[in-house]
Amino acid sequence: MEKLQYDNYVKILKEDLLPAMGCTEPIAIAYAAAKAREILGHIPEKMILRCSGNIIKNVKGVVVPNSGGQKGVAAAAVLGAVAGKANLELQVISEVIPEQLRIANQLLRQKICKCVLEENEENLFIRAEVRYGNDTAAVEIRSKHNHIAKIEKNGIVLFEQSGLLTTSNSNKSSLSIKNILEFANNVKLSDIEDIIHRQIEYNSAISQEGLTHEWGAQVGRTLMAYNSNDIRIRAKAAAAAGSDARMNGCALPVVINSGSGNQGITCTMPVLVYATEMGSNEECLYRALVLANLLSIHQKRFIGNLSAYCGAVSAGASAACGIAYLNGAGEDMIGKTLINALGNVAGIVCDGAKDSCAAKIASAIDAGIMGYELAKRGLSFPFGEGLMETDYEKTIQNISRVGKNGMKSTDIEILNIMIGN
Repeated sequence: MEKLQYDNYVKILKEDLLPAMGCTEPIAIAYAAAKAREILGHIPEKMILRCSGNIIKNVKGVVVPNSGGQKGVAAAAVLGAVAGKANLELQVISEVIPEQLRIANQLLRQKICKCVLEENEENLFIRAEVRYGNDTAAVEIRSKHNHIAKIEKNGIVLFEQSGLLTTSNSNKSSLSIKNILEFANNVKLSDIEDIIHRQIEYNSAISQEGLTHEWGAQVGRTLMAYNSNDIRIRAKAAAAAGSDARMNGCALPVVINSGSGNQGITCTMPVLVYATEMGSNEECLYRALVLANLLSIHQKRFIGNLSAYCGAVSAGASAACGIAYLNGAGEDMIGKTLINALGNVAGIVCDGAKDSCAAKIASAIDAGIMGYELAKRGLSFPFGEGLMETDYEKTIQNISRVGKNGMKSTDIEILNIMIGN
């Protein structure tokens, strides 16, 4: 692999596999509010949060960490404005103290925060507008949960940067199954071990939390009660349990993938469970996780971080490819595993972040493992049928096209149902 491309892949991993606390959409709102408060210089008397439909959809049903069990845009925004530390970015409300929570609850009761649906914006859009006396400030986040695109004070633009593509150091257009596999086989462990070690450490901790305590619908614990001797069950349970905890306000951080903690957990835990069962060495595990993470990012780059396409599907399929890698699979078997999984469950929709995400994660991993079992036998869904066309890469693009363009009207309908229209 050429050095330029090698360095690009390392940058992709560094930029995407970030630590975050709680569901990334309320955390991004808290981050915008915290930054706006910092610019304003006071805890605001009034706030307006202008958000895209996908942000509102993913905030409605999840508990904001360190909020005392509250949900919704206002809870995230006010807590961010009162207690947030903007320099912590996606861990912005990780250091809330009781007095700050008391103040935030008081301001929520006073209804200082209004949420407005911002139409005709990109799927990931947040604008926090805050006021104290005659002073105002505003912060916009676009494209990525920690990407501040504009800062204003009293109507004057203090900072502005255009689209994420022009500011990012990495280029995802060179991702492909072939190149990702080559990179996973040859990457120097010293270049990625800190990133992958942190992902294993953080995501294992929240998985264990979900398996040992009663969070949400307890999908992970229920799977383990069903049959903990089956490695396929344990792989699904480990990932689902992390989501159980995360969707219900657990304050433990996770390392995300494609802007999503659930996708980060889904990429990580099944591969880790299989590696432990197989007695794989650390190097093989790290290379398998590099492969799984990059394959997930490869799929989501066509779709975008937020849409009606359930991101657990791409992450679950990628985790199965990581399991295949642990077993020595090459490009063809990894390609078959991927399209077998996508051909099965690509129709799962995202109707917001909430308890049922854990069940969707389990279903996606189950489809991924079945896709791998078929691939091991040389079986796959034939090209030319449905969305399977020409080759693995074209098939990924077809399914991504459905997720990005075909599901636009689905996304709008889901949002209208959720807000009661």
